[in-house]
Amino acid sequence: MTRERLDRKIKNLKDDVLFLGSMVEQATLAAVEALKNRDVAAARQIYANDEKVNAKRFEIENATLIAIATQQPMAHDLRVLAANLEVITDLERMGDYAKGIAKICIEISDEPLLKPLIDIPKMAVLATGMLHRALDAFVKEDAAAARAIPPEDDAIDDLFNSVQHDLFGFMVSDPATVDRANHLLWAAHNLERMADRVTNICERTVFIATGQMTELDNSDDERALK
Repeated sequence: MTRERLDRKIKNLKDDVLFLGSMVEQATLAAVEALKNRDVAAARQIYANDEKVNAKRFEIENATLIAIATQQPMAHDLRVLAANLEVITDLERMGDYAKGIAKICIEISDEPLLKPLIDIPKMAVLATGMLHRALDAFVKEDAAAARAIPPEDDAIDDLFNSVQHDLFGFMVSDPATVDRANHLLWAAHNLERMADRVTNICERTVFIATGQMTELDNSDDERALK
């Protein structure tokens, strides 16, 4: 494969990663909206559509492995292709989180929510916004932009802690609410984990750009991985 062909292959793979990321973003926002509105029909569709997310992930993985096996890429090209495999794995897991939120909506069916959903939709907007910008940094190989994103996880953690505090309050005051509270707690937890996986993508972007495996935490304290 000539240099031009390899560059084109890598660009196509990055475009596919962006497409997969868009699928995950849409599924996440739609799942939270379905939960908020108690739209079981929409939740069932989101749950079923996770198969498309998985299929796209495997399609990208297969194409990436073929490129690695047949072209013997070196240095920067190899980092890009190796990072691709990690990023699509994180995206597939984020898709599972969206599927999990849809499943919660299906399971609680017509049971009344303990309270109107306010913080959980905010978490979804923040998490998908982080993901969108992290993938943009990934395809552009922009290490500076990637490093700037993980600290934003603090806002999502604050919202998660608020949700957790409120739901624990319901459970303590009325044990009959435990099951309903746990369902919402799991939905919030899925979004909190989604933001954590965005940090993984940012770390891979730094790896591509610098060749260094660096851990990025939400206090901007970076530690080289051994």
